[in-house]
Amino acid sequence: MMANEQSVFWDDLARDLEDPAFLREYIVESMRIATIDDLVNSLDEAREAAGMTKADLARAISAEPAVVRRLFSGGHMNPTLGTVAEVAAALGMRVTVERLPAAERKVVTDPLVKGRSTDTGRLAEHLTAMRTRSKTAA
Repeated sequence: MMANEQSVFWDDLARDLEDPAFLREYIVESMRIATIDDLVNSLDEAREAAGMTKADLARAISAEPAVVRRLFSGGHMNPTLGTVAEVAAALGMRVTVERLPAAERKVVTDPLVKGRSTDTGRLAEHLTAMRTRSKTAA
């Protein structure tokens, strides 16, 4: 993408984020994607470190192999928390929830709760960077 096209994209996205409904949906979806990607990547790394195949893992949680293959596929995924917890347990792990750092709460949580952002450009860049980090970590 050329620099001018990128600038137009960011300008359009920043304008779109001024709509409270769009802003909330964009934040929630960005956080969902980044969180699931990070979680699944961590589980897959643990599976590989444990020397387990996807079939081994499926047997360990009494699931069809397709369930585990889908979990670790690069396509659209939205695993249930139950499946994630079972896989984590089979890998000697557990799922936990952690508080976002204060700076990230200010950029992400405040706009989500309030339905507006004082700096939509910064918000868009932050959410895009989060999603990009989770994709490059794979």
